[in-house]
Amino acid sequence: MDANRPRRFTFLLLNRFTMMPFAAAIEPLRLANRASGRRLYDWRLVGEGGDHATCSNGARIALDTDLSVEPARDETVIVCGGLDVSQAANKPTLAFLRRMARGGAQIGAVCTGAWLLARAGLLDGRRATIHWENHDGFAEAFPKVDLYRSVFVHDGNRVTAAGGTSSIDLMLHLIAEDHGDPLAADVADQLLHTGIRTGQDRQRLSIPTRIGVRHPRLAAVIARMEENLEEPISPADLAADAGMSTRQLERLFRRYLNRSPKRYYMETRLGRARNLLMQTDLTIIEVALACGFSSPSHFSKCYRAQYGSTPYRERGMGGD
Repeated sequence: MDANRPRRFTFLLLNRFTMMPFAAAIEPLRLANRASGRRLYDWRLVGEGGDHATCSNGARIALDTDLSVEPARDETVIVCGGLDVSQAANKPTLAFLRRMARGGAQIGAVCTGAWLLARAGLLDGRRATIHWENHDGFAEAFPKVDLYRSVFVHDGNRVTAAGGTSSIDLMLHLIAEDHGDPLAADVADQLLHTGIRTGQDRQRLSIPTRIGVRHPRLAAVIARMEENLEEPISPADLAADAGMSTRQLERLFRRYLNRSPKRYYMETRLGRARNLLMQTDLTIIEVALACGFSSPSHFSKCYRAQYGSTPYRERGMGGD
């Protein structure tokens, strides 16, 4: 990269992209220019049609150009995803990404944009991340991608951030690589971003924070449950692994979560099942097996009890 020329970012705005990750990616670049007193970065917004892109909150963002732009080796393309990202995986958009990659551009994504990179084959054999809500569906759809649950991942000329404010951490990382930690720290100060996260930090809140209870044994059992959704562990084995009796485990869950371990485990498995139904093309039986249910009928019964609808209706297929 020519040190005297601004580094260019091309933001590909997909239909119904999420505003927060996009804003959190572009603002650090503006602030890096302001803090340094130089134009270190410039950017352009592209998308299908070249007119405007509509984000998930209804706001319309004017685009600079369409997908006919030519690649450059010293630029970074960031795909900004959001809702219904699979619908954006059309031939012109995938062709654009592949052309930019062949031209030597660094390719990245924020929020669900990683789905499009994977669909284009640009993440095969690479490390990547995606928003935790989309993690399970992505893992099932793209087994060749080495998927992580970290805030962002930088693997060679591929960069991905999970969504939300994680874009800030990714951009601070890139700014630090380009121009040093002091400038990145100045930008973080301007953003009031007091806790800069690295690629080692995980996306989600810790289990104690999520459930509102700080109990080491309870958190350990829940972690075991979350790690074993496809092949559920019996309450007796969960209790034994945590160094307590089954009765003690029952009391622990009743006291702090007002439900049995079995009920909590079932809700967790059904939550994963719902994500897979909404985000993948897996069959109902495949979703059932992936979430520890031995038969579609049992899965459908449990799903209806939890959500008031069957898996088939969630898919819009009709019938029970």
